[in-house]
Amino acid sequence: MKIPMSNRLLACCNYVKKGARVADIGCDHGYLGIYLLTNGIASTTIESDVAEQPLECAKRNARKFRVASKMTFCRSNGAQSIPRDFDTMVCAGMGADTIISILSSAPWLKDDKYRLILQCQSRRPELRQWLYDAGYHIDRETLAQDGKFIYTVMEVTFGPAPGPTPAETYLSAQLLADNHPLLPAFYDRIIGGVRTTVEGLRRSNNDQLPIFEELLSDLEKLEGQIHGNRT
Repeated sequence: MKIPMSNRLLACCNYVKKGARVADIGCDHGYLGIYLLTNGIASTTIESDVAEQPLECAKRNARKFRVASKMTFCRSNGAQSIPRDFDTMVCAGMGADTIISILSSAPWLKDDKYRLILQCQSRRPELRQWLYDAGYHIDRETLAQDGKFIYTVMEVTFGPAPGPTPAETYLSAQLLADNHPLLPAFYDRIIGGVRTTVEGLRRSNNDQLPIFEELLSDLEKLEGQIHGNRT
């Protein structure tokens, strides 16, 4: 039986180390954990969701793929009520506000023994800045495409790191270093959105205009690096 996996979930799985004990927060159908177990990547998983219905779906799928014995199912608001015997936590398919809320409600995650794999759907600049302000740093970041959407997946740990520039909250140094084939298309979407914002601020004479003009200038300086060596 084939496990139905999106490219963004596969990208999350690629950041999981072999033998990891994984907590999947907001597990939904449980496919991420099932994939990790059936492919011999994770040793155990905790499947957590705030609602009972997704957990029941995950349980059915776990039995279907014969991995239920390696899974723990836990109803929890974020990570607040889950067992802490894991080393890798995945938050996928959530907006920045939800991820920030989950991490803020579990301050015990501020420990370098935990690796966080975050796949954020929206407001990624705010998430990157919040992570730095909270003492986390991004170790790796990559891209994945499903349909017309390009998503980012980041690996995060707790520990000191230089603060990001405004441009780096939009395009992290780790994302540039990853140099994924999708990077030029992702860059074009990012800078297109910032240009639209600048145009709107100019029309309204908004006092935020100088900040976004500087951001746009810094992002434009990256164009040659991102597009220059592509064929």
